[in-house]
Amino acid sequence: MLERLEVEVLLALAEELHFGRTAERLHLTTGRVSQVVKKVERRIGAPLFERTSRSVRITPVGRQLAADLVPVVEAMAAALRRAEDAGRGVTGVLRVAFLGEWTAPVLLKAVALFGERHPECRVDVREVQLSDSRASLVDGSVDVLIASYPFDGMACGPVLLTEQRVLAVPVGHPLAVERSVSVEVLADHPVVQYPAVTSAAFKRDRTPDHTPSGRPVPKGPAGGTFSEMLSLVAMGRGVLPVGEHSRRYYPRPDVVYVPIHDAPPIERGPIWREGNSTARVLAFVRAAADAAGGRGADPAPSCVGTAE
Repeated sequence: MLERLEVEVLLALAEELHFGRTAERLHLTTGRVSQVVKKVERRIGAPLFERTSRSVRITPVGRQLAADLVPVVEAMAAALRRAEDAGRGVTGVLRVAFLGEWTAPVLLKAVALFGERHPECRVDVREVQLSDSRASLVDGSVDVLIASYPFDGMACGPVLLTEQRVLAVPVGHPLAVERSVSVEVLADHPVVQYPAVTSAAFKRDRTPDHTPSGRPVPKGPAGGTFSEMLSLVAMGRGVLPVGEHSRRYYPRPDVVYVPIHDAPPIERGPIWREGNSTARVLAFVRAAADAAGGRGADPAPSCVGTAE
């Protein structure tokens, strides 16, 4: 096993590629840094860095070791933060966000209840877009996101909102006069697509490649935001399955929302990075469930296979 100092030296030197800057960063002497590196190299039996009088270069072995160590160090830091949170209780700052205006009301109810229960923890609220929802969770700028499932690779649940699926079509479209339609009609019309950054599982759920009977679904153009996607619909470039709340939050004179009678409902709720399951996050998830009337519901372990 590597000692903590050895890990810190290797990762710092892999970034700095300079013994002096590494020593200054870690408050060590240059000689101590060199000693640590040589000790690890002897243990491994291969050079990790190539030194000359003018430069330091990391070897392929060193690069691989550094890449393998980074997630281990991050996991240890996350475990320590969770332990500190548990020891201190629910304090500090919690950053929550919503994706889609229809999720904001349930989020604000959750924030209010969480604030009553944990007055020593400040909650910051922001809105994210399709393009940065996942990135905000990954980079830690958002702790909890209220959005729709499936959301690949994240912890999620419980479900706070459900809504029927409807099909957005342009005014004057043959389907606009129908009382309801089947999912099978997607095979007969181009379907507007979500941005490229949207996860594969979410796209399969909202804009599938095939209908339930196996008929291929033609792909229309992609939009960068939800409003852009509805504009593509209004222009006659395709149709788009959406949630029924779009009627209220995105009413447009050039778009008609037709119920889809044989599609499962859309589910929405809290989503967070599993490695960020702190006391603050879990307390907020419980408050969100209670605020939505789901007292006693437990968070699900992950959203794998169930979106953004």
